[in-house]
Amino acid sequence: MLLSVIQVQLYFLFLELLFEIYLQRPLVEPRQKIRKINPETMNMNVLSSSSPSHSNCGHWYVRHGICLTCKQKPSLVEESRRFDYLFTGLRLSQEAVFFTKRLTTLISLHAHKKLHLVLDLDHTLVHSVRVSNLSEAEKYLIEGEKPGLKLYQSRIIKVRPFVKDFLREANTLFNMYVYTKGDLLYGKEIAKMIDPDKTYFGDRVITRRESRHTKTLDHVLADERGIVIVDDTVEVWPHHMRNLLKITRYFYFKHNGIDKVSSYAERKRDESKSRGALANLLKYLKDIHNGFFSCDVQEELDSKDVRLLINGPFKPHGC
Repeated sequence: MLLSVIQVQLYFLFLELLFEIYLQRPLVEPRQKIRKINPETMNMNVLSSSSPSHSNCGHWYVRHGICLTCKQKPSLVEESRRFDYLFTGLRLSQEAVFFTKRLTTLISLHAHKKLHLVLDLDHTLVHSVRVSNLSEAEKYLIEGEKPGLKLYQSRIIKVRPFVKDFLREANTLFNMYVYTKGDLLYGKEIAKMIDPDKTYFGDRVITRRESRHTKTLDHVLADERGIVIVDDTVEVWPHHMRNLLKITRYFYFKHNGIDKVSSYAERKRDESKSRGALANLLKYLKDIHNGFFSCDVQEELDSKDVRLLINGPFKPHGC
């Protein structure tokens, strides 16, 4: 498919936006000046200098129903894909999604030596239950503030041990996403709890608003060949199991109130930080990263596929 000059210019402007806001770093070196773009006004000023005619426009990027290039209202917006988790009202055409995934991956690999990591929330990074479901021996948890615990609406949330260290170290190897079957407010709240400064995830929090019944990498702006998924549930990824690393489910509170064995909370203990699932997972992720980047020859990086290293769905030892 041949691209017009306008489409290419549009693409690089959008990519610049992604790397400044979506990847939380500039596309160019820090010493080089780069024009700041405000996503809330991008449909008014980002592309105003070069707009093609409506008949020649491919409507790659549409926001609030208006094409960011030609300023017209496309008639087939429903054929595009929504990316509201990045910018409200944003839709990308199939062509825009393909090229954005491809080029974002190439820049991530070659410029930053990073893969992409998609992390589940519940039972992977946190455990949450309704406060009303706490056992009698667990109700002490709602008295006063306690590290790693948060009351949110009718629920109590516990962060898994080693999460802070895991995210800090994984961030040097991966661009990270959160992907939860919870609703938008719940996903944002937990992301804020484990990443209050948006250092690791930025606004890359995908929830059931994007995919209600199953999870899909269609919503992740990166090539599947460079994405690792970590989840405690295999079945929610029917089309991407080769990317999947399965992690042991984290239960801090009494499971459904029927477990015969006392919960971590009841025993006032927790999963080991140094020998727990996340610590062991981090070691395996480092091995995957090292295996992928074992050769820095550009041509080999462009053809490598992380799925051949994972051979998922796979549960690493100790995870």
